[in-house]
Amino acid sequence: MTNLTFSGDSNFKSKENIKDNILKIFIIYSVLSIIILTLLSFSGLRLFNSLNMSMTLISSGGFLPTDSISKIISTNFQKIIFIFSLFVSLLNFYLLFNLFDKKTLIKDHKEDMYLIVTSIIFFILIYFNNYASLDIAISVISSLANSGLTLLKSDNSLSLYFLLITIIGGSLISNTSGIKLTRFYILLKITSLEIIKLISPNNVINKTIFNSDKKITDENVKISFLLFISFFLSLFILSSLLVIDNIGFEKSFKLSILTLTNTVNSDMYDMSNINFSNLLTSSKISLILFMIIGKIELISIFLIFKKTLFKD
Repeated sequence: MTNLTFSGDSNFKSKENIKDNILKIFIIYSVLSIIILTLLSFSGLRLFNSLNMSMTLISSGGFLPTDSISKIISTNFQKIIFIFSLFVSLLNFYLLFNLFDKKTLIKDHKEDMYLIVTSIIFFILIYFNNYASLDIAISVISSLANSGLTLLKSDNSLSLYFLLITIIGGSLISNTSGIKLTRFYILLKITSLEIIKLISPNNVINKTIFNSDKKITDENVKISFLLFISFFLSLFILSSLLVIDNIGFEKSFKLSILTLTNTVNSDMYDMSNINFSNLLTSSKISLILFMIIGKIELISIFLIFKKTLFKD
């Protein structure tokens, strides 16, 4: 699936290029971290806060130097830089290498364009609520990037909306979790094509991904479907385990989604009143295990067991 979005050397998987790609990733992370650190410092944040936020944002994390992000992000300029930083973690991180190569940028980064358009659509859908527009934009992009950082309060009426956005995730080649937009796109397109074939069998079927040169193969469909099923299977199992802890079905469901998408619990999801120290040991262990499963995906664990147990 990474071949769908990788932009650069076509021999990405070959052994001789592993060191080269590791170096590229190191350079990308270092440069982006320095850019975000510089912008945040320039906006008026303390150096310590800027360093902490740059590390958090580049990794789609939710770690803060204070108990509330509103204490360090307050001006519109800081919010705009914050939005830009969230987009950096949301999009394909090879975008930096191809940023000045117009041909490659147009050809190999259409997924990033679709992610930006998707973010705008999600923003427009709730724009007319009684919240500051930049605060809503931060919450939408933060949910897509699986960061969870927000400036909204816990009494907002959009917690379920933001929670469902976290399931989508960002680019296939990014630090985000979730099912990923490309996989949703593949499943929706294949479903619509099957319906079209039933209605009009003689139609020419377009199986391109984001109208690029890449085609949707049977393997892409199988993997996308398996990942989709494994996510909701994990969601059902974890929710069932957390319900035993008497925290209620709604909180169990929300907490399960946040765990599987590696998204920090925040006021945006109306879950600020959960005290994790009071959870049962079994619930804590379940959350730890499913955070790992959510990051490497359940199907990967099945494949590891298959390779280990059935070596032939």
